[in-house]
Amino acid sequence: MYRERPSKVWSLICVSLYVAGVAWMGVDSLPEDLGPWLAVSALFLLLLLAFTSVPVSKYFYNRIDLDHTTLRVGRERLALTDLDPASVTAALHRAQQPPGRPFAGADTAHWAGQRPPRLVGGGWAVPMGMDSVTIATRRGEVNIPARDPEAFLTALASALALQHQA
Repeated sequence: MYRERPSKVWSLICVSLYVAGVAWMGVDSLPEDLGPWLAVSALFLLLLLAFTSVPVSKYFYNRIDLDHTTLRVGRERLALTDLDPASVTAALHRAQQPPGRPFAGADTAHWAGQRPPRLVGGGWAVPMGMDSVTIATRRGEVNIPARDPEAFLTALASALALQHQA
């Protein structure tokens, strides 16, 4: 029904550059300089891991799959019957603010003295380039990181409407 996946372009560019660089070094140095070639390749592999760790973690912790009965965000699954349709509608209205105003899906002003909503998916924080959507469940409020909050909330509202009609 709705799917949101992080882009893999950055990871593919980084891996392609690593493979091309290691192959180019190998053409000039192999077979006589195998040890130094392996050492430099390992050092560049550490650099590759630094550049691809964030996109890989976004893939595992911030992908969204919505079907007719379940909302899956990262490692967690939420049954649609546990979600509050009124909070989804309110979040959708906040997401449809006029252009130029920042998205206010995670307004923390009303949580003074209370615990903020739990971040769903398994990550520690909302990644750069993503907004968080706050909705209510039977167990309390949750924050869901989304690249396109309006499209996500529209799909979630229609799935909840179908769920309550059945």
